[in-house]
Amino acid sequence: MDIAGVRVRRRTLSAALAASAVSAAAGCASTADDVVNAVKPPDRGTVGISMPTKKQTRWIADGENMVKQFTLLGYKTTLEFSEDSVQDQVTKLDGMIGAGVKALLIGAVDGSALTQVLAKAAAAKIPTIAYDRLIRDTGDLSYYATFDNFKVGVLQANAIVDFLGLATPGGRPVTVEIFAGSPDDNNATVFYNGAMSVLRPYIAAGRLLVRSGETTFDQVATKGWDGAKAKTRMARILAAGYPTVVLDGVLAPNDGIARGILEALTEAGYGTPAKKLPVLTGQDAELESVKLIAKGQQTQTVYKDTRELAKVAVQMTNALLTGGEPRINDTTQYNNGVKTVPTFLLQPVNVDKNNYRRVLVDGGYYKAAEIDG
Repeated sequence: MDIAGVRVRRRTLSAALAASAVSAAAGCASTADDVVNAVKPPDRGTVGISMPTKKQTRWIADGENMVKQFTLLGYKTTLEFSEDSVQDQVTKLDGMIGAGVKALLIGAVDGSALTQVLAKAAAAKIPTIAYDRLIRDTGDLSYYATFDNFKVGVLQANAIVDFLGLATPGGRPVTVEIFAGSPDDNNATVFYNGAMSVLRPYIAAGRLLVRSGETTFDQVATKGWDGAKAKTRMARILAAGYPTVVLDGVLAPNDGIARGILEALTEAGYGTPAKKLPVLTGQDAELESVKLIAKGQQTQTVYKDTRELAKVAVQMTNALLTGGEPRINDTTQYNNGVKTVPTFLLQPVNVDKNNYRRVLVDGGYYKAAEIDG
């Protein structure tokens, strides 16, 4: 037997087997890389997100929700807040346009102050979506994502009607005061019009008395949605019109304004067995106001699930950037002075002490401990 030859053949066979194993391992690695690359979303570029302020917690949540969803789709994001400064928002939008973002989502500080910067975006072929606040006086707005804002006002006014029993014939006249949002926010007018479509007939019939006489939008608007300004106005109205008469209800357009009004009311002696708090509306289901609803201090808020609004805005943007057709359900209501903007409307939900746990806790928006704590 040729022992040396056998050894050579064994070494050759071992080398061949080793080479085969390496080749197989390389093949497996290549397959694994292919799987990772197949799962990893492509880099689709950067989307600019401009929110108006951090003073209202909902805008923070809205921005963060959109960032998460864009990231899952393979987009980078630039998220900026402007603390209610028009110039700051314009400057930051200019920066995003200069950086070459693929699209802009804008919750406007002032819906009438962005015409020029949107023209720059259009010239750079950057589509723009208005987020919850309509951007006016421009033909360069692509789409609008929001809630049915007229219905928001209707829900607020119906809470006043229901809790004060206005629909029951023969009741005594009741007193109410009216507040609206900021005049530079298009939504504020829509909320007001929705509410007044319900309240105006009761005022005309003498069932609702507005002792201040302030009922027009210009008279009741609250610049900057500022709760402190609302508190000052409420204190003035109480001192002048209600020294001996009890106020039965207040139309407040959002939770921040409602909390300012509540401060004025408690300082004027409301919230005692002898002087009950009036019916008080709100909007946005902010945690501090939901706590007040649980305690019976604020009557109502309008819940707008901004997680769903963020999804709609992200889907609109993704469709625009990938050659699809954004989903809309309204093509008539939102004329911005230049064009009727194609819109997707989500539905708001009335929330009060009877249903806040079912809507907000069971729906996963808040934990029970957050409200009860």
